[in-house]
Amino acid sequence: MNKKFNPFRSIFDLEKKSEELKILQSQSETSEFWDDHNSAQKVMKRISQLEKQIVSWNTLNIQVEGLGPLLELDDGSLTDEIGVQVEKLEEILEKKETELLLSGQYDHGDAILAIHAGAGGTDSQDWAGMLERMYLRWAEDSGYKTEILDRTMGEEAGVKSVTIYVEGDLAYGYLKCEKGVHRLVRLSPFDAAHRRHTSFALVEVLPDIEGDDEIVIRPEDIEIEVYKSSGAGGQNVQKNMTAVRIIHLATGLVVTCQNERSQTQNRESALKVLRSRLFELQEQAHAEEISDLKGEFKKVEWGSQIRSYVLHPYQMVKDHRTEYETGNTQSVLDGNLDAFMEAYLRKKD
Repeated sequence: MNKKFNPFRSIFDLEKKSEELKILQSQSETSEFWDDHNSAQKVMKRISQLEKQIVSWNTLNIQVEGLGPLLELDDGSLTDEIGVQVEKLEEILEKKETELLLSGQYDHGDAILAIHAGAGGTDSQDWAGMLERMYLRWAEDSGYKTEILDRTMGEEAGVKSVTIYVEGDLAYGYLKCEKGVHRLVRLSPFDAAHRRHTSFALVEVLPDIEGDDEIVIRPEDIEIEVYKSSGAGGQNVQKNMTAVRIIHLATGLVVTCQNERSQTQNRESALKVLRSRLFELQEQAHAEEISDLKGEFKKVEWGSQIRSYVLHPYQMVKDHRTEYETGNTQSVLDGNLDAFMEAYLRKKD
């Protein structure tokens, strides 16, 4: 375990991280710290990230070092217990190894996840609803907080589109692996003849770039509309004008937020999503410029699905980018996505 763990000690550089934490904590204690609110929030977020990382690595270090004395005491009765501890530590190390691959500018930040049903009517809307459940389960199991910012329900089942805010360390780093078209093959529960149908849904993943000075939205750049939130009907219909639609005039981007909170909160959330979408447009333009030099660029389109979920005539979930696959489709639909994300990150690296 020490041989496996030592390389990670040097890569993570606990001493350097601890020194950075001390400097930032010292900054946060100055009287003028909160004069620049955005800058202060960035620092506090970084402090929180460092504290969690340092505690996690220190705990792992103690557990690894604790195996030595345990082995010395072992007369044969502790062998099974030590074996179980070693397996658990190896799993943790594999997770830590994957985390070290997440070194992008926004990888440690929060994420905005949007799911859109493709062509195919009720089946595709139901599939988008299944994906919503899958990602909410994954987020819950991973310890992330989630908030539905906007949801348009399907006509018979599922959703036409849903936007979810996912909060927590490395949320964007992991979820960015899911960006693209997801394809479902199954016997349709909405077809009277019970025929096999293929459905598509698009998953968008954006980093929360709030506080990033590069993306500036001026009041004259946007048009804001307010309206009543739509619900399931009856008492669930919002009677006040709390839903917000923001149109970015230069690009034509439209963002809505109607999670039945106050109009002010919905406006702030919609601006957050718009800022992230503008950032994505900027990144795409940059990628296209680079691709012009390299001679290659592939857009995410309906024909280029990243993953297929086949429920009939056999059971299989396969990622077409990594070739990673599993026959346990129900586990994947219940949110067990870590193996797919890790395979993508390792191949990309």
